Amino acid sequence: MSDKTMTAEQVVGRLRSGMTLGIGGWGSRRKPMALIRALLRSDITDLTLVSYGGPDVGLLAAADRIRTLVTPFATLDSIPLEPHFTAARQRGAFDLVELDEAMFMWGLTAAAQRLPFLPVRAGLGSDVMKVNPHLRTVVSPYADGEELVAVPALRLDATLVHLNRADAQGNAQYLGPDPYFDDLFCQAADAAYVSCEQLVDTADLLKDAAPQTLLVKRAFVTGVVQTPNGAHFTSCAPDHDRDEAFQRAYAVAARDPQAWQAFTDRHLSADEETYQAAVAAFHEERA
Repeated sequence: MSDKTMTAEQVVGRLRSGMTLGIGGWGSRRKPMALIRALLRSDITDLTLVSYGGPDVGLLAAADRIRTLVTPFATLDSIPLEPHFTAARQRGAFDLVELDEAMFMWGLTAAAQRLPFLPVRAGLGSDVMKVNPHLRTVVSPYADGEELVAVPALRLDATLVHLNRADAQGNAQYLGPDPYFDDLFCQAADAAYVSCEQLVDTADLLKDAAPQTLLVKRAFVTGVVQTPNGAHFTSCAPDHDRDEAFQRAYAVAARDPQAWQAFTDRHLSADEETYQAAVAAFHEERA
């Protein structure tokens, strides 16, 4: 079994402009933020982004890296609307492909199973069929003759996810309350990169946890990056909660170009170590 450990910079070095990129997590929960920050330090752009959107979408929208966004929402959870997403949509910065949450999940499932689409009931009778003119319906070939939505597969060139623990071969484990479909993101992608709070020996993955927490299997993983606090400022329970104070500062800065430039200069202009030090300084100043 090969050692798949990489740095965030090595992961980004394998990505290219124009890719369809999946990002795991949900809203402002367990997002691979260290990998997103590394992506922002590159010149990669023109992305089709597939995400249950949070600050990953916001940061990439603010940097004008998105050509098309495929998502059911973009939220910071405790702040209902992601501010950079909202501003980018209002100025028409990218195309939006809107799906119901369940349709999005089945699109990933279809891609994971290498099917062109999956029929679902989700979305029928809702305005998602109006705002997404690309969706089609199919009629069951059986006696019921039911009309269903044909959700297209969300095939990904690459995906980025963040979990609590992983081993060097790519097995990865979540310890919080929800898997957030990170396994489907990995299976739907041609290449999947997992960042984790802690890199451990394989035998230690299930030492204090149930087997079902072993969410991502090594066969679907291309690279593993150890990034302690790498989901910040989103939550990564039980390792850390969402940094609400920092998230509020992020959202406030998003309202004003000068404030956002100052935020960017302080927190996003250098490497991950500098970012984490700036976060620590932010909290020291508040204290």
